[in-house]
Amino acid sequence: MVRYFDPDPRIWMTSAGLAVVIGIALTLNAVSARASLQPWPLFRFFLTPFCVSSFAALVKDRGFLLIFSPRWGEMAAAAVACAGLGALALIARRTAPPPAAAP
Repeated sequence: MVRYFDPDPRIWMTSAGLAVVIGIALTLNAVSARASLQPWPLFRFFLTPFCVSSFAALVKDRGFLLIFSPRWGEMAAAAVACAGLGALALIARRTAPPPAAAP
């Protein structure tokens, strides 16, 4: 996102508009299935469409294949970041205290 940033407000307003429309639709669908909705899923309902639409607008005509950059350096950096996140998650799981036993 930083590498391909474009300050054009039209991109960001379009992405925000799409996020609101899709977020409301997702929220209405989720609320009809359950009585209440937690804050984090509600936030994700609006954040995900915003990220998807802004990413699509920023990488348009830049040679991307789906979400993959045509530059090998960027792909290597992304692979290292994913591997690092996976390693951190694995370490966190192995070092977490065991859950308390039920009475």
